[in-house]
Amino acid sequence: MDDGVMTESILTVEEAASVCSRIADNVERVIIGKREAIERTLVAMVARGHVLLEDVPGVGKTMLARSLAASIGGEFRRIQFTPDLLPTDVTGVSIFDQRVSEFSFRHGPVFANIVLADEINRASPRTQSSLLEAMEERQVTVDGITHDLPRPFMVIATENPIEYEGVYPLPESQLDRFLLRFSIGYPLRGEEMQIVREQLEGHPVETLEPVAAAAEMAAVQQTAARCHVAPAIYEYVLDLIEATRASDQLYLGAGPRGSLALIRCAQALATIAGRDFVGPDDIKAIAVQALAHRVIPRSEARVSGITGTEVIQGLLASTPVPS
Repeated sequence: MDDGVMTESILTVEEAASVCSRIADNVERVIIGKREAIERTLVAMVARGHVLLEDVPGVGKTMLARSLAASIGGEFRRIQFTPDLLPTDVTGVSIFDQRVSEFSFRHGPVFANIVLADEINRASPRTQSSLLEAMEERQVTVDGITHDLPRPFMVIATENPIEYEGVYPLPESQLDRFLLRFSIGYPLRGEEMQIVREQLEGHPVETLEPVAAAAEMAAVQQTAARCHVAPAIYEYVLDLIEATRASDQLYLGAGPRGSLALIRCAQALATIAGRDFVGPDDIKAIAVQALAHRVIPRSEARVSGITGTEVIQGLLASTPVPS
């Protein structure tokens, strides 16, 4: 057993790519015109990571999570993060059962395949941190007893980047736990017209049928983990990471978790594309979403309007690509 994922059913690269294609097509029936966002979320799931969606309300963040869970026949839970939310409201609590004179554990909503942490920055830091063990180790410890989470397991957290009152910004250590951070964005005019017309009589997510099983996704994860990474690709990734640490525009560069994130995401991208090896283009395609939230621009850079995304884009352009 590897990372709690089944090893008895390993798919070929072609089979894994087929599973991912079916899932993406199915989710796109609900999230119309946002294929890239769907595939980026799928990349995170295949790479056994988590996603932070920063976007304005109403663009489909919740529906993306629900559709992905429905597509793999997995269990979905939504946690609305509020200032009064307690850690036990997330992880669960031990309750004394008088009938048997012992404590029994009541599972919290984190025990699901897809967990939507809605507006995660509205909860207190203590409650936010209750997700850290679950995200990193796929387990929850309550009263000294460890409980394993279902496989596959993925947290999709959301933030509203517009509101700044009544929120608790995520600390860097917690941001670093998210494999990818990106936005969905507004749909195009024609796509929005289609969305409005199709949802007048009911939401398509209600009729969405599974096109894969949770066990199949676990097998896809295993296949992706075996995707070949050449020594030159490792060197390229480390060159990028070291460039973030040496940049005069950044106060804090990416750490080792950023290196691992890039490799895992590139493996997932290659697998979804039906390849059993990682190429430089896989690294370049995912680097911004995997690294921008792991770096901190210097104050003078922020005053000039330079963001972490722009710094990573510049480093990608200046770092030599292996042939």
